[in-house]
Amino acid sequence: MNIAIIGSGTMGSGIAQVAATAGCAVKLFDLNQDALAKSKKALETTLSKLVEKEKIDADEKSRIQNSISYVNSLNDLSDSDLVIEAIVENLEVKRKVFSELETLVSENTILASNTSSLSIASIAASCKKPERVIGIHFFNPAPLMQLVEVIPAVQTSEEVLQKSVQIISDWKKVVAVAKDTPGFIVNRVARPFYSESLRIYEEGVADFATIDWALKTIGGFRMGPFELMDMIGHDVNYIVTATVFTAFYFDPKFKPSFTQKRLLEAGFLGRKSGRGFYDYCQELPVPKEDLALAKSIFERVIVMLINEAADTFFLNIASAKDIDNAMTKGVNYPKGLLAWANELGINWCVEKLDELYNEYHEDRYRCSPILRRMAREGKKFLINE
Repeated sequence: MNIAIIGSGTMGSGIAQVAATAGCAVKLFDLNQDALAKSKKALETTLSKLVEKEKIDADEKSRIQNSISYVNSLNDLSDSDLVIEAIVENLEVKRKVFSELETLVSENTILASNTSSLSIASIAASCKKPERVIGIHFFNPAPLMQLVEVIPAVQTSEEVLQKSVQIISDWKKVVAVAKDTPGFIVNRVARPFYSESLRIYEEGVADFATIDWALKTIGGFRMGPFELMDMIGHDVNYIVTATVFTAFYFDPKFKPSFTQKRLLEAGFLGRKSGRGFYDYCQELPVPKEDLALAKSIFERVIVMLINEAADTFFLNIASAKDIDNAMTKGVNYPKGLLAWANELGINWCVEKLDELYNEYHEDRYRCSPILRRMAREGKKFLINE
C-alpha cells in the first residue's frame, strides 16, 4: 500500500515510521528541504537505538529506511492509496491543502487529517468528494503510543471508515472510533485532569507539587497534571483547552484557567522554556505528604474525569470500550475511567458530583444524566460490549 504523509515534523515523521514498519511504501512530503533532512536524520538515530536495544535487526532498519521517500512536491503523491496530513493546526491551511490534494490523487484515495481538535466536516467540505475525507489522529510519539482515534465526518462514507479502521489496525494500533465533536475522545475527556487541578490550586487547597503528588500517589497516574502540562507546553495545552471551550459554545465545564493563561502570556511555556508551573532552573518544591488531603484532591479530580467520560458515552461520541481504551492507550491513564466509575461505585460518583454542585452552584459540576440514571437503576458500565 502506498502511503503519503504531509508534514515532516515530529508527528508526521512518527506516522511515516509507523507505516513503513508495517510494510507500506511511504512518501513523506514537506516543502522545507531542511525539515526533510532533519526527519531523515532523526529516523536514523531512532532506528539505530532500536538496533542497539535488539528490538529490530540491521536488515529491518534498512528495510524501514528504504521504505520512506522524502519529497517536496505534492505531485509526487499522486499514486497514494492513503494521504495523512500532519501540518499546522489551522483550518484554512488544511482546507487549502486538501482542496489541492484532491486534484492530484485518484478518486479512490483516502484523504485523512491528523488534527487533534479541528472539525473533520469543515476540512471535508473543501473537497469535491468529501465522502473520502476522515480524521486519523495519532498521539505523540506515534511509534510508541498505541492509540489512534479514527473520526468520520458527517460526509464520510461507511466504506472509507471501514477501510481506515482496517489500515490502522493492520499497523498494530488500537483504534477508537469517535464522533466528529471538539476534542474527539481524549482531548475532551482529559480536560478535567488539568482544569480541576488548576481550580484546586486557585482555591488555595494545595500547591502544584502537592496536587501532582496526590494524583500520582493515590490515583496511580504516571505524571501529575502540572508536571504534564509543563511537559506538553502551555502554548499547546492552554490553546487546546481554549479551543475546546470555544467549540462547545463556552460550556463552563471546559473553562480555561487564568493561572495557565498568565504563564503563556509571560512566555513561561514549561520545560521547553525552563519555567512553567515549576522553575526548572531551581530545585523543585517538596510536596506536603498529607494522605487525607491527597485523597480529597484525587476524589475531586477523578469524579470530574469520570463525569466527562460518562457524558461522552451518554452523547454517543464513542463506545464505552473505545472511551476506556482511548484514555489508557492514548494518555496512559492507570485505568479506564468508566471501569474506574464501576469500581468506585456509580452512586458514589453521583453523590460526589452533587456535593460539589451544592457547594459551588456552578454548571461545571453538573452530573451527567447517564450516571444519575444508572445509579437509580443499579447498573454499571458494560466496558467490553
